[in-house]
Amino acid sequence: MDKFERHRKQHLLNRSGWLRAAVLGANDGILSTASLLSGIAAAGAEHRTIVLAGVAALVAGAFSMATGEYVSVSSQADIENADLNREKHDLIANPVYEHEELAHIYVQRGLTPELAKEVANQLMTHNALEAHARDELGISAVIEPHPLQAAFSSATSFSLGAALPLVTAVLSPEGAIAWAVFAASLIALTILGFVAARLAGNAPGKPVLRIVLWGTISMGLTALIGSLSGSQL
Repeated sequence: MDKFERHRKQHLLNRSGWLRAAVLGANDGILSTASLLSGIAAAGAEHRTIVLAGVAALVAGAFSMATGEYVSVSSQADIENADLNREKHDLIANPVYEHEELAHIYVQRGLTPELAKEVANQLMTHNALEAHARDELGISAVIEPHPLQAAFSSATSFSLGAALPLVTAVLSPEGAIAWAVFAASLIALTILGFVAARLAGNAPGKPVLRIVLWGTISMGLTALIGSLSGSQL
């Protein structure tokens, strides 16, 4: 590996695919399961019912996240493949126009027309499809979609996230489940926001505040609805 390859690997964009899926999965796992458990507990449900609901939420949520992520990333890959096939056809059918199109892109980026034509000529000689995929379509191997990787990352992170409020509910006395789940989940969301921010190379302040704020609102509203529903039973 040369020094330029090492430098490229240091950029955080390489983490964007799996990091997005992992953070989204963990956040949904914590928040959806904790909100459900808080609402059911606030409604006065029995301890066994609360735990069973948490297990169902974990299993259903993990499969739902995996399926949704797989379909989403696969759709993105299908669109990119369709564009690449169209570009292959255009390169064969009208290579002169494709050369002019690529040169025009480089002119818009600041090169002189003469230099742009020369760059386009050399890049198309080296790998015409790669040049058009990168500079015309914005498709790069760095952000190449991986459906199975994204699905596995989402399902795993969701399960790990959902396990925390579920274990908290299992270990808590029946009358304190709602508050215990609420407190444990806020701590977990704070840690998740901090870790995600650091992995993304950002300061943790705003990400942590954002995830804790919306988590508090979600769990609070669900608990309120559960409490009001329970009082009507």
